[in-house]
Amino acid sequence: MKLVSTRNGDRVVSFGEAVLDSIPRDGGLYVPAREEDLRPWIMYMDEGTSFASIAGTLTAALLREEFSPVVTERIAASAFAGLSPELRQLDDHLYSLELFHGPTGCHKDFALLWFASALEHICAIQDRTATVLAATGGMTGRSMARAFAGKSRLKTILVYPKGAAVGIDDSALGSRGGNIWPVEIDGSLSDAQRLVRNMYNDRELVSRCGLTLANTMNIGRLLPHVFSYMFAFTRLRKRVGGDIFYAVPSGNYGNLVAGLYSWKFSLPVNGFLTDATPSLSCSVDGRCECRDSSIPLLSRGAADPASPSNLERLEQVFAVNPVMLKGFVFPVEVNPSSVGALTQDAYRRYGVHLDTGAALAYGAVAAAGNRVFSDEGTVVLMTKDHPAFESERIYRETGSRPDLPPGFEAISGKVEELTRIDADQGSLKAIVEAVTKE
Repeated sequence: MKLVSTRNGDRVVSFGEAVLDSIPRDGGLYVPAREEDLRPWIMYMDEGTSFASIAGTLTAALLREEFSPVVTERIAASAFAGLSPELRQLDDHLYSLELFHGPTGCHKDFALLWFASALEHICAIQDRTATVLAATGGMTGRSMARAFAGKSRLKTILVYPKGAAVGIDDSALGSRGGNIWPVEIDGSLSDAQRLVRNMYNDRELVSRCGLTLANTMNIGRLLPHVFSYMFAFTRLRKRVGGDIFYAVPSGNYGNLVAGLYSWKFSLPVNGFLTDATPSLSCSVDGRCECRDSSIPLLSRGAADPASPSNLERLEQVFAVNPVMLKGFVFPVEVNPSSVGALTQDAYRRYGVHLDTGAALAYGAVAAAGNRVFSDEGTVVLMTKDHPAFESERIYRETGSRPDLPPGFEAISGKVEELTRIDADQGSLKAIVEAVTKE
């Protein structure tokens, strides 16, 4: 797979280069340089193909120019042994793709597990190490810690706001011989993001310390979200005969962009619904539009390494396929205050608990109705994080409390053994330099 920046299509880099040096110098985001025809692989798989096998097959197909089949299969196998999303049928035309069946109940688990495995293999091939530096809160932090723990060529520094560090196993801590270093700053998540942003803006430090991102600014973190769409299709292809749509929570648009990449990789899909935001909404004629599209890319600031948005990638897809995609992505207005009513409705109809993002996407499906898809169409609702993490809200709205899966109590424990610093750039830089020298 070859990649280019959203702001410069002339400089082509390999997947390995884009993963290790994840921030293009021009301030853009790495995107696939060309469409990949994966139809032969997609149509070969069916409901009997495990998620790990799907990921391994697609990894081999996408990265065949860089890695041997043995390496690509090993990347997926070591990431997903015994793990898989689940597709649940809610009615004749609505399915729920549950992405919270990873080790920490966060939808990011699957992408982070694959990314950590891929990054470890790339470092082994190149006989080098890499350091992941990230500003994070509780849920994402424990997902990252779980994915990167035990990787011999990777070091991970997680920068938390005060009191937010939870769910890291003691054996994974750098102070106990592991490879995870939690740092608590005396400040907010915004303060943590500011410190990390400044670190990545220091290109000399990034190069010297081998820093790389593990959020969706890094194409290696975004790409594995494609596998979930492919997984859902393998379970649907013999069940449904009409159009297939995906309802995707907006978030930072990583899942939506991954869905569009799935389509560019030949996945049969007829459209994507999402809850509209000020950044992505409908024009007066009902077509999808990005608010920032009127501003030339080179007139914008650089992409934010600490808190990324994938809108620029979305715009790039629109630019390549403007006619098709303007009628392919359907942002639907959903009032955030309706989350409670939508959660209640989904529980009453189907007996399922929805996290906030999934409830908004569910609202987009209800509001779109026949305007987007016919009575014969099938909609796959992407449900992101385990509803038990919003147990109190869901209990208030439905009178039913989501069950916490076995073992999840352990991932909520506070991390006591960490480094505490002021929200100071010099203090964090000293930690990064010390960790990378170990």
